[in-house]
Amino acid sequence: MSNTTARKVIYDTDPGVDDAMALYYALAHPGIDVVGITTTFGNVTVEQAAINGLYLTEIAGKNIPVTQGVKTPWLKAPGTPPDFIHGGDGLGNLPSRVPTKSVLDPRPSAQFIVDMARAHPGEITLVAVGPLGNLATALKLEPKLPQLLQEVIIMGGTIDEPGNVSPVSEANIWNDPHSADFVFTAGWKLTMVGLDVTHQLILPLALFKKVADHHKHVATDVLHHAVAFYADFYSGVYPHVAKIHGCFGHDVLAFVALTNPEMFEVQSGRIRVALDGAGNGQTMMRRRNIFYPQPGWGDEVPDTHVCMNLQVDAARELIESTLMSNWL
Repeated sequence: MSNTTARKVIYDTDPGVDDAMALYYALAHPGIDVVGITTTFGNVTVEQAAINGLYLTEIAGKNIPVTQGVKTPWLKAPGTPPDFIHGGDGLGNLPSRVPTKSVLDPRPSAQFIVDMARAHPGEITLVAVGPLGNLATALKLEPKLPQLLQEVIIMGGTIDEPGNVSPVSEANIWNDPHSADFVFTAGWKLTMVGLDVTHQLILPLALFKKVADHHKHVATDVLHHAVAFYADFYSGVYPHVAKIHGCFGHDVLAFVALTNPEMFEVQSGRIRVALDGAGNGQTMMRRRNIFYPQPGWGDEVPDTHVCMNLQVDAARELIESTLMSNWL
């Protein structure tokens, strides 16, 4: 992609280490024009997510509107942010932060999404890598949103790969299953980048040290520090990750799916989300074209494009080359 064909993107995020990784990939990639950052609870509180969104963009020298969105799930009782994964501040417990001046756009995230979609009909892709309350709220504000947005790409869910918050559930969907089911059934062009592919991609901490050593910049130093904390967590849980001392490339793959969809093997099918019980947050995919007596699987439910396999080496090389490019 060249700058002339850069895709306008609203980034809906709960930063979060892998969210920061994804943001810097997006800012570094010439084919992406980040026109706004909307924040939600998830990896951290929504207040901390907004603080991190402002901080990460300003230290990278970018002036992008950042908004604060939903604080809690739609109906499910709120949980506690996983500080053992991302640090209490979401960025691996940074020892200090450089002074910044940027302030939040006063609009709630959902209103910002609606305003931007109305102002640029058919031009904006929404990349969402946290719980989906902002998208659900925006849909309630503007039922025509699926026609106003070009595309929605979600990092969340899983079909075949075991879950990471239960045997069947991925964290973003589990955090707010009612919003997720509303989003999956809304009728937009929707791509799901879930654990089926993100658990295939292990990014070594050494990659982020290489990027930081190359740029010698506060932004890549922050990212390296954050990924070190994150890699320690994942290396303590997954022996095959520990061999590489790295982490899964969860959120960044949502942007790789935008810039390089050819790297993914995709299946299409109707997705629904389990709303309660032991399967709470499970993303279930209709894969057979047969009649089901269970309601909710009929023609009223649109297909989702689900990423099931990844060209791992190509994706890793793309992420490295993008972050190593001259973007700071």
